[in-house]
Amino acid sequence: MKPLIALKREEVSALAREAPEALVNLVMVMQEKLAELTGQVARLQQRVAELEEQNRPPSAPFRRREDERSASPKKPGRAPGHPGSCRRVPEQIDERIEVPLPCCPHCAGALEGVRPLVQYVEEIPPVRPHVTKLTTYEGQCPRCQRAVRSLHPMQTSTAGGCAGVQLGVRALALAAELKHGMGLSLRKTQQVLAKLGGLHVTPGGLALAFQRMSAKLAGQDAALRGQILQAPVVHTDETSWWVNGAQSLWVFVVPGSRGLTLYRVVPHRDRQTLHQIVPPDYQGILISDCLSVYEGATPHQHKCYAHHLRALRTAKLHQHPQNAAASHWLADVNAFFRAAMELKNDWETLSGEEQKTLRAQLEVFANRLFENPRADPAEERFRYRIAKQRDHLLSFLDHPAATATNNLAERQLRPAVIARKISCGQKTARGADAWQTLASLAATCAQRAEDFADFLRPHLCLSPAG
Repeated sequence: MKPLIALKREEVSALAREAPEALVNLVMVMQEKLAELTGQVARLQQRVAELEEQNRPPSAPFRRREDERSASPKKPGRAPGHPGSCRRVPEQIDERIEVPLPCCPHCAGALEGVRPLVQYVEEIPPVRPHVTKLTTYEGQCPRCQRAVRSLHPMQTSTAGGCAGVQLGVRALALAAELKHGMGLSLRKTQQVLAKLGGLHVTPGGLALAFQRMSAKLAGQDAALRGQILQAPVVHTDETSWWVNGAQSLWVFVVPGSRGLTLYRVVPHRDRQTLHQIVPPDYQGILISDCLSVYEGATPHQHKCYAHHLRALRTAKLHQHPQNAAASHWLADVNAFFRAAMELKNDWETLSGEEQKTLRAQLEVFANRLFENPRADPAEERFRYRIAKQRDHLLSFLDHPAATATNNLAERQLRPAVIARKISCGQKTARGADAWQTLASLAATCAQRAEDFADFLRPHLCLSPAG
């Protein structure tokens, strides 16, 4: 009796002799199916690797992915021909020391060619708190029946008794700079004040001091919102936050050296909350990501091209590997976004007629790309995403201060994300209010190249006329 395998081989050979064309067609179909399944397996394996990478605790959460790195990175360091840099000679010299060399320190022999070697040593002097005993007076006026008191600009409050030992305005401003300007935690701020300034304060005492400071700065915080309403361009972004529960953090940024940054901790990311900062009749251009909350929220908008290009890379990842037409379409879409950004870079160098002509050409290009549905599902998802933003796809070209991306808001959001990782948010609404006020003013001072501590000091002391 023949083995089963031999019988099957004879059956296959017989079928091949009887219907060779049918067998060839079947093999071709199976090969196509195999190629399709192989592509699906490769995409699924890549997706699994991405999910595993996301679930892994990040060692460098802000690093660039390998596919985002430049193929020819620039050489580290300054460009050739850049002037050198060194520490400058101090303008003020507090002490002069001369160390003579009368003879050889080894054999006591006479020396020849002795010449001076001048150095300047900058050192931190031993620091202890400068303590001022401040005596003020209070009394009752029999004429106007008012309680009155004497005040001094050094005072930060009128508290006495067990609250009579207070931090001065310079110490408070430095603490705020360390916490909200440099991103230290409360405990590290406390340690720096103790080690460098000899000031001993508890983390809870610092938290309460920041809450009192934010109350005094409420007018400056409100002024930032008023300036946003007058700005021609506002960048915005959002992330999760924690205030004794899950909430959200919104950031609003006005570009420029006289721009500003405004943080807002909010319970919800919705249209009503957005309009508390940026009203529905705001006439500037709002630059954001594609969160649905922004859709139609203001008359003039622009969606970040960096987010579009990221979605484009995702579409390339999920497209059919043998779909050549899809690859060409995605390449054309990428060329469109790159051309629009290049046009923005050269916009100021072009005449008005050149600007109109090139912008019209991009509009025609966009209509050809995004007007008709695509057969490939990954492409259609991306096309639908852009079609929803079609009316303001090139709006950033019409506003001189607008940019193609929302990188400014994301950069200003990054210090807040780091602060969230360090402190895990706040426990109370008062703490959140204090953080958003002081963080907004610190970020705005940095944006304007102003010293945050110098800005704070006049607002923390009591006026003699108060």
